[in-house]
Amino acid sequence: MSRIPIRVRVAAAFAVAMAAVLAGAALFLYVRLSSHLLTELDNDLQLRSQDLAALVSKGGSLTRDSGGRLIERGESYAQLVGADGRVLEATRPLGGSRVLAAAQVRATLRGPVYVDKPFVRGLDESSRVLAVRITRGGKPAVLLVGATLGNRAETLGQFRDELLITGPIALLLATVIGYLLAGVSLRQVEGMRRRAAEISAKTPGERLPVPDSGDEIERLGVTLNEMLDRLETALERERRFVADAGHELRTPLALLRTELEVALRQAGSEEELREAIRRSSVETDRLGRLAEDLLVIARADGNELPLRRERVKVDDLFASVLRRVEGRASGKSLHADGRGVEVQADRLRLEQALGNLIDNALRYGGNGIRLEAIAHNGSTELHVVDDGPGFPNGFVEHAFERFSRADPARGRGGAGLGLAIVRTIAEAHGGSAHAASTRGADVWISLPTES
Repeated sequence: MSRIPIRVRVAAAFAVAMAAVLAGAALFLYVRLSSHLLTELDNDLQLRSQDLAALVSKGGSLTRDSGGRLIERGESYAQLVGADGRVLEATRPLGGSRVLAAAQVRATLRGPVYVDKPFVRGLDESSRVLAVRITRGGKPAVLLVGATLGNRAETLGQFRDELLITGPIALLLATVIGYLLAGVSLRQVEGMRRRAAEISAKTPGERLPVPDSGDEIERLGVTLNEMLDRLETALERERRFVADAGHELRTPLALLRTELEVALRQAGSEEELREAIRRSSVETDRLGRLAEDLLVIARADGNELPLRRERVKVDDLFASVLRRVEGRASGKSLHADGRGVEVQADRLRLEQALGNLIDNALRYGGNGIRLEAIAHNGSTELHVVDDGPGFPNGFVEHAFERFSRADPARGRGGAGLGLAIVRTIAEAHGGSAHAASTRGADVWISLPTES
């Protein structure tokens, strides 16, 4: 079924629905017509019974005095029956045969009775009988007035035949119209499909044609164009990321190559060779850190950043991070206050994030660095505060972007990925990263209390 074109499936569904509607309408009309014909026949029998009752009550005869005005031969009849069930008088072709049973005659003495008779002597068709009570010669009697159902059956048959002819024709026309209308609607979708096949990375800014129809097709086109906007933005971001990563990798690689060439060609003593190797080792470490940072960001973009959550005491976390930076913090004051707070998180990832924050504080801050944990609005905030000059004006809102640096000349080390890594780790834990600049720089990560 899924391989059938949508246009055909829509037309088929429309045909099935239309067939059900036409069948229901035809059945309703047929039943209504049948009811109207039966009501008309009953009204005709009532009128005839009233005329014949007046005739018989005055001493008239059903056979002599009706003169064919009230009784049509072959289509209607009348019969007069006594209270005891004996036939007193009847029109042709009934003769003396009873139309109603004795029980039905007795029921008529209490009120009018309609009876459908599948067979009456002398008639080839079924009939409908109205039995009413009258008085003849001071005695109660029952007057029967009947008419055949042939005309009603013939009318219903003709109507049924017309429905059987016009119904399929109407269904066919409706199906064709539905097929054409589906084609008109899908033509707009086909136009969007052809345009989508032409859009590629080489044609930025191209969008799908959106009809001004105000229907689902327009909303689909708008949604797809918005998706293309997001994809183009993501593609441009990744292009910038690759370009910046290439730029950052090029610098240490160039320096490493230069140092090795100098060591190879100009190192005249063991001391000079050792110094060249030391400088090369520094650039190698920088390359390693940059590669690790790029790997973390790539995993986070693919929702694959691994986390091993455990109950972490913030006091122990701060102490571990400070021990790792003590050798690089000579002459600076380091303080930590975890306030006995605990979080459910990946300890190694938190150490990595806090290590990046402390590295920035050591590089750009003043002489004092403080680590502090604060419980705030159902979350735990881990702050790294320094007493340096703070962030430059307008930099805070871009601080966590990749390759974003406060120093435009990029001359103070670092690849501009430290804070981006911090935000990535915080978001992987379901939290967020923030920065503020007052009397120094304050950067913190916020983790849910039940992270």
